[in-house]
Amino acid sequence: MDLFGTAGIRGGVEDRVTPSLALAVGRAVGAAIRDRADESTPDPTVVLARDGRVTGPALAAAMEAGLSAGGVAVRRAGPLPTPALAHASRGRHGVMLTASHNPPTDNGIKLFRDGVEFDRDLERAVESRVADEAPVAPWDEWTAATRVDPLGDYLEHVREYAAGFGADLDGLRVAVDCGNGMSAPATPTVLRELGADVVTLNGNVDGHFPGRGSKPTPETLADLRAFVADANEGVESPGRPADGGSGAGADADADETEGFAFGIGHDGDADRIVIVDADGEVVHEDTVLAVLAERYTRASDAGDPVVVTTPNASGRIDERVREAGGRVERVRLGALHEGIAAVRAEGAADTRVVFAAEPWKHIHVASGGWIDGVASAAVIARLVADEGLAALRAPVTERPYRKVSVGCPDDAKESVMDRLETALPQAFPAAAVDTDHGVRLEFDDASWTLVRPSGTEPYVRVYAESDDVDELVADVEDVVETAVAAA
Repeated sequence: MDLFGTAGIRGGVEDRVTPSLALAVGRAVGAAIRDRADESTPDPTVVLARDGRVTGPALAAAMEAGLSAGGVAVRRAGPLPTPALAHASRGRHGVMLTASHNPPTDNGIKLFRDGVEFDRDLERAVESRVADEAPVAPWDEWTAATRVDPLGDYLEHVREYAAGFGADLDGLRVAVDCGNGMSAPATPTVLRELGADVVTLNGNVDGHFPGRGSKPTPETLADLRAFVADANEGVESPGRPADGGSGAGADADADETEGFAFGIGHDGDADRIVIVDADGEVVHEDTVLAVLAERYTRASDAGDPVVVTTPNASGRIDERVREAGGRVERVRLGALHEGIAAVRAEGAADTRVVFAAEPWKHIHVASGGWIDGVASAAVIARLVADEGLAALRAPVTERPYRKVSVGCPDDAKESVMDRLETALPQAFPAAAVDTDHGVRLEFDDASWTLVRPSGTEPYVRVYAESDDVDELVADVEDVVETAVAAA
């Protein structure tokens, strides 16, 4: 049984993530926790939360029943951002009911242990118990849930953590599109408490996502982009009040507050973040990642600072991390926590993971082991207040980037990838080759390409970044199409 994808369990509520599944997973999680009680484990208590989806209350009721009948104490937290649930799971366990950026017809289940998503071993233990219909606990071990409200503690944690970066916000103007998701009670609050002047779009929680699609993309963020661009039209240094303040965004000659320094877009559960510049253009996700990765690397006192990212992430990250004196390690999509654990398992005294991220999703390791879009918003805001967004981006070389999909039947993916492990290096003999997570080729001019099978659709994905990206993609596509035809 394969329940878990790259980000927990996720799917339609009418045929996959049903109350029956939630009940079974809850019971299985309880059994798995009880079975491991003699190991070095956190408190077996489970904090249970959900996002704002219409189907969340029913799934939460079923999950609570399964956990309680599974013999573990349940702390019912209600609607929360996913990073707030992760924060609340420190020292215990956590269950988050969310489909993240998926449409309102979907929902999902994410499991946490001591602030970190379940690893594959724990996921397999749950899958096995669901398949075997894990028994309920003895009747006198069933539990009654209690109510908790961990949001305030989480917001204070983010505020205190972000205060270690950049400059005070002091009226920095920021537009935040919450997308009717769970960032609404989080990101605007934190930024205002840090001193920002915040204007929100789609700032109420509504599980129908009436304002825009839950996935923040250049298309779904069209209103935010236009709002920021229109507000900044004719403004030379937007985003600061008339008395200026620190940072490149200050304009001491302005008569009044005008425009926005930048904009923020979140997904439904506030683990993803998209940054929009003062012109209303989306800043490439790998540029945002590179800026943060370089900052964390430079700030570290470790002799061997490491940034963990994924195979589809840009070479611009490697360039900035190398420039700052660190190195990059890559891990499969959806497994940043496993990559962090693997580096730590090396045991080198002077090696330290300083940041981990994949496009749109960031783990601020010194803050916690979870993906946190709210923390990213706060840290980025303080960096922008200190230097301005343009100055932060300036050192990053932004080469053209493309992603294409080549049709491939699911049952042919394995043989196609086997062929490509030989065919791609033969076609590009000058490239350095890495086959840990698909086939990644890196070239001397900092161009690169990655070919990997989709985990959810009948495609092989081709990612490429190069000054001649169209030519590179066309050449790689030819090799991939030949391999598919021969399978």
